[in-house]
Amino acid sequence: MTVPTLIGERPPAAAGRPGLAAQILRRKPIGQLVSEAETGHGGTRLVRSFGVLQLTMISVGATLGTGILVILGESVPLAGPAIWISFAIAGLAALLSAVSYAEMAGLVPAAGSSYSYTYATMGEGMAWICGWCLVLEYAVSVAAVAVGAGQYVNEALAVFGLSLPDAMSQPPGAGGVLNVPAIVIVVLAMVLLVRGAKESAWINTAIVLVKVGILLFFCAVAFTAFNGGHFEPLMPMGAAGVSAAASRVFFSYIGFDAASTAGEEARNPKRDLPRAILLSMLIVTSIYVLVAVAAIGARPWGWFDGTEAALVKILEETTGQPWVGVVFAVGAVLAIASIVLTVLYGQTRILLSMSRDGLVPKVFGRVSARTGTPVAGTLIVGTAVAVTAGLVPLGALADATSIGTLFAFALVNVAVIYLRRTRPELTRSFRVPLFPLTPILGALMCAYLMANLGAETWVVFGAWMLVGLAAYFGYGRKNSRVAALSHEEYRELSSRQPVTTTTQELKAEIS
Repeated sequence: MTVPTLIGERPPAAAGRPGLAAQILRRKPIGQLVSEAETGHGGTRLVRSFGVLQLTMISVGATLGTGILVILGESVPLAGPAIWISFAIAGLAALLSAVSYAEMAGLVPAAGSSYSYTYATMGEGMAWICGWCLVLEYAVSVAAVAVGAGQYVNEALAVFGLSLPDAMSQPPGAGGVLNVPAIVIVVLAMVLLVRGAKESAWINTAIVLVKVGILLFFCAVAFTAFNGGHFEPLMPMGAAGVSAAASRVFFSYIGFDAASTAGEEARNPKRDLPRAILLSMLIVTSIYVLVAVAAIGARPWGWFDGTEAALVKILEETTGQPWVGVVFAVGAVLAIASIVLTVLYGQTRILLSMSRDGLVPKVFGRVSARTGTPVAGTLIVGTAVAVTAGLVPLGALADATSIGTLFAFALVNVAVIYLRRTRPELTRSFRVPLFPLTPILGALMCAYLMANLGAETWVVFGAWMLVGLAAYFGYGRKNSRVAALSHEEYRELSSRQPVTTTTQELKAEIS
């Protein structure tokens, strides 16, 4: 019997389709996931061009800056001087999940990230929920970060006595009509991604180095005005305030998740993805805590309430030199641009994987033979995100992103436990330390942070899930390629061992 793959234009089979319960629980074979990563979609696959440096920079680029540059002013009033503890708590939760991501990325180096991991372990139903959460996580986080661009553009213009009117720099509900800088940044990132992933990665690497430099520069200046008395009392809002702030800033840590979406564009994904994920977490958490301590040391926590572009104002007030603020503001806009670029990249790869499985329309899975990128999907996603960034205020976007991120991370921790128990024979290039304690703690930490998000956020999340269920039953269930397999075909595919391209073969192919 010739066993079909899930790639191409194979239509769903009407006969022999599993019932609803069986379809929701049907898992995608790991061997098939790896095979699709090697052969692509419809004969055209993504280009393997990333080494460990580019992968790490994708992760750092998508992560570093969001919580500090954009939502620091909204988070400090929740935690007070203990905001650095909030970052440490969120970083610990992210690290516990990051090691699980590292194991799964080395085991299943596919573009779908946690969506693909969940499909391989918990079945189509949970995979759809995870994928739908990732759509919320990525698209909304891009919009949330882009919203903050207007603040820093105005800080740079202020030195020259200029400013964008609120109507052009703020969304409706925040005193404006349309956030033009946010739209421009998203559109520029979209155009760059359409041109090619390799070019985008090198530009991102350069911007990340600038971003790290300006944050370290801020710390050096802020520590000259350090006042230890600003840390008393440490937790004026109590532990609940620290936890609430940690839940809000957690969306700052989605960068390593974006790196895992590059599994099909890494030259040696089994080796380099785990390294990039863990290295980026170390870099990002260290800088976040350092900047938070420097900021609180320079200004009392009450000063941050309602303050936009807080870091720029600290630099200007500390040095008395407006040009210093301009340099930082320009660097901050570049930093925001790198986050938008890398997270938008991750969103298109998630939808590409879902499209391969028939769960979303085929247009998201089409890869251009000329550029090696999903051009149509990038244009559709970029346009939708640009509109959202221009019209929706920051606070609602940040919290909605956090809850989707936390849910997806919790599922990856469960996936590691499941595969360790059911498929211990699979080759793992990285193994979670202190198993099963680490993934259990990771899942529990995510659940704890979700519980600390507000009721309004849960209502938005519930509404999003209802829309997702409607989309699944209206489109995904009928077009699922895994469900279209007969029982015999499914058993045959499930029994296959994953076979990946060797490092030598990849080097020969690249050369």
